[in-house]
Amino acid sequence: MNSQIMPIPTEIKARLAKIVGPNGVIYELDEMMPYLHEERGLATGHADIVLRPNNVQEVSSVVQICAREKISIVPVGGCTGLVGGTLANGGVVLATDRLDKIIQVDPLNNTITAESGCILANLQNAAAENECLFPLSLGAEGSCRIGGNLSTNAGGVSVLRYGNTRDLVLGLEVVLPSGEIWNGLSALRKDNTGYDLKQLFVGAEGTLGIITKAVLKLFPAPKVSTTVLVALPQLEPILALFNQTRELCGDRLTAFELISRIGLELGSSHIPGIVDPFKTSYPFYALIELTSAQKKDNLHNDIEEILENALEDGIIMDAVFAESDAQRRELWRIREEIPAAQSREGGSIKHDISVSVSNTVAFIMEASKRVSKVLPGIRPCPFGHIGDGNIHYNLTQPIGMPKEEFMSRSVEINRIVHDLVIEMKGSISAEHGIGFFKREELTHYASPTKISLIRTIKQAIDPYNIMNPGKII
Repeated sequence: MNSQIMPIPTEIKARLAKIVGPNGVIYELDEMMPYLHEERGLATGHADIVLRPNNVQEVSSVVQICAREKISIVPVGGCTGLVGGTLANGGVVLATDRLDKIIQVDPLNNTITAESGCILANLQNAAAENECLFPLSLGAEGSCRIGGNLSTNAGGVSVLRYGNTRDLVLGLEVVLPSGEIWNGLSALRKDNTGYDLKQLFVGAEGTLGIITKAVLKLFPAPKVSTTVLVALPQLEPILALFNQTRELCGDRLTAFELISRIGLELGSSHIPGIVDPFKTSYPFYALIELTSAQKKDNLHNDIEEILENALEDGIIMDAVFAESDAQRRELWRIREEIPAAQSREGGSIKHDISVSVSNTVAFIMEASKRVSKVLPGIRPCPFGHIGDGNIHYNLTQPIGMPKEEFMSRSVEINRIVHDLVIEMKGSISAEHGIGFFKREELTHYASPTKISLIRTIKQAIDPYNIMNPGKII
């Protein structure tokens, strides 16, 4: 991080603390640390004060003072992001963890209205209690907060069927950098009255305002589901399997995830409870999940028919069906624990990229060839949402190489991988955002026109650059 900005005067801190009350202010460094934490341990934030407002009026009052005094504000949710988007460099950290109320569930309108500090899993549970589905699902759902999901336009495992977070939001309430409250809490699916202002704040990573409430889409709860882990003889056939599954199952195909052999091996080595469900080792696997709101749908038979034909054609080698909810969780755990297993193995250079679905296999093969050329022994561990083109192209250090030496090659390796992404007309950040760590990469690869538009919007809404400064650009 850059050098810290000027400390907040004591008198101003006292005024800010008075707004949120004694339960809403933190001064001591050790108590601040959970809000200064960066998930990957690559950096630590710094703040003069952590404020935990209890309602939108308190947020507004805090921001008004900060706007007058030109004090920076960093909104913080669950601190589960991977690009340093909540790293503070002095000033105020504004945590949303007390803004955690679920305001309304409307099953008839298929919407849920909640404050931005609600933990994602709690939203999912509230929807389920009303026989509905909130489909956003990701590994950190037990600790991430919906405001952060909105601010980063989180993806997750169900994008293939339901879209990114951007596609799930109908309305927002936002405190602007001036302290004004914009009430855009619409529950309408059709509203063409001017610009779609909510989309300015979705994916803006807290640089344009602080999301305090949201109206989100719900869907009919699945009545039946089936999950299967499929073993592949090599990577290339995975797209044929995806296409065949999509053609037969349509929008009942909810998730189609890639797992590489090394990902499974690292999981079984480092994560208690993860075991290889196959007796034979295979180089790649596809984790497939089908769901339907229709009880009459026989999803097991449909996917079984696809897999039988694929087996005859040599597209797959074997398959394991989840026969219970517990077995389903075991299969998904193999996929979800890959990042944790990589961390326990040592150094991991991570990439959150997207290319067209048709280019995913070509990207993985070419990227692996290029990085292996400059660093023999490097261990590619691609995994993720191959059904929507988002690959987490992570690279584990060569066996025997010290972690520090490997991580010192990050800039070089990133450039190789990202150059290929751009050659294939892809994105260097599919679902994690830009934050602090990817600012230079965005500037390097984005067109001058795009950067100029971003700066223009930022200047128009936040002219004094107090809202999460130093992120994105």
